[in-house]
Amino acid sequence: MSQNPHDRTVVQPYLGFDCAQLSPTEAYRLLNHLVAPRPIAFVSTISADGIPNLAPFSFFMAGGLNPPSVAFSPLTNRYGKLKDTLQNIQATGEFTINVVSAGMQERVNIASIDFESGVSEWEQAGFTPAPTVKIRPSRVAESLMAMECRLYQIVSHGDEVNSANYVIGEVVYFHVAQYLMVNGEIDPTQVNYISRMGGNWYDLVNSDSMFELSRPQSQR
Repeated sequence: MSQNPHDRTVVQPYLGFDCAQLSPTEAYRLLNHLVAPRPIAFVSTISADGIPNLAPFSFFMAGGLNPPSVAFSPLTNRYGKLKDTLQNIQATGEFTINVVSAGMQERVNIASIDFESGVSEWEQAGFTPAPTVKIRPSRVAESLMAMECRLYQIVSHGDEVNSANYVIGEVVYFHVAQYLMVNGEIDPTQVNYISRMGGNWYDLVNSDSMFELSRPQSQR
């Protein structure tokens, strides 16, 4: 009798991987499959000289609520150097995070290319700058939602290729497409979020794949 691999009452055989024995590339491949799906932070920044930059990052999460905060991690590049996004945030203390939804994925992928300094990801990927309110970096007009953020802290972990740089930002302004607001709440079934998986895989989160589940109430 065959066993259903999705039956959690069946004890599955497992493989073990010691991180001390893995290369950064091997660890990266595993981590991206185990921490998935991941929302994509499409980050807009401006250099100290006023040069705009736009790049996606899938190591991204909400942080806290009081004040509202977010964190994402632009890894050091293949040469062990800091990416333009991180250098810009270090210089200016500001960044805008744009939500990625269906229809944006191909152009967001183009913006992930490691262009030479001075090449505009906005122009290469075909995105439109839209005004912000409290900070300088533009938001992406094609994005249905965006957050204006000010830098709180950068926490580095490691000092070589692919090491982490946790950028913690305080959200100072939200932008939400008007039609998404229904009775004072965002209707998530209308967003069609694009999220990142392992390898070259992505996920489309829409009404067909979503479900509601109320949180249990405390008995105290």
